[in-house]
Amino acid sequence: MAQRRSLRDELVRRRLLDATDVDAALASNRVRVNGAVVQNPASLVAAGDSVAVADEPPRFVSRGGLKLEGALVDFSLDVAGRRCLDAGSSTGGFTDCLLQLGARHVVAVDVGRAQLHNRLVNDDRVTSWESRNILDVTTADLETVRGYERGAELVVADLSFTSSARLAAHLVRLAVPGGAVVVMVKPQFEADRADVPAGGVVRDPAVQARAVQSVSDSLRAAGCTVEGTTESRVAGADGNREFFVWATCPTGRTQ
Repeated sequence: MAQRRSLRDELVRRRLLDATDVDAALASNRVRVNGAVVQNPASLVAAGDSVAVADEPPRFVSRGGLKLEGALVDFSLDVAGRRCLDAGSSTGGFTDCLLQLGARHVVAVDVGRAQLHNRLVNDDRVTSWESRNILDVTTADLETVRGYERGAELVVADLSFTSSARLAAHLVRLAVPGGAVVVMVKPQFEADRADVPAGGVVRDPAVQARAVQSVSDSLRAAGCTVEGTTESRVAGADGNREFFVWATCPTGRTQ
């Protein structure tokens, strides 16, 4: 009789899962034996049986959620109960992350149209402003959203094809006095053109460091206190290293 092993042991033996991940995969119905979902780790499996593990469903509507989540963990920054502004929301990875971490509401702003994931479009906790450049959004606009009369308690930004350093002061103006700003830094959009190779992937650590410094300096010039910087735990889709800067806004409104 052919040797049979427990499903738990066979998943590890076949290198389909690490031992620490088996229970979670079984509980989420991701494991199939001969095409059938199996949840019991003690089920016996023969060497000839087909065992497959489905990919874990993404936690957020885009990879941006993982990027922001990692930064918030690194900064020990709690967003629960905050009214937030997502500048450059795109599909809504940052917005989704904020909501899953307990944010009360998110105003999602993007120059594009019909990009925000339907799940977020239909979420009462999200106000979507499409076809709007973040530079065109004013504190008066925010005052039309309930709870944003003084601005956003947390501003997050993931901007492309423009310098976040140049927009830093405007982002600060959209935050409540003493609020927080978390900006993703993409070196390819901050560096001098001569420092960006063909293809747009910046690999020089010195250029990357200058990009982070530029955004940090711009936030300080707007009256903020820079609380920390960190590298994104998830690289950009093109391989670029990305970073985050967290700052606390001045207690008085920046003009």
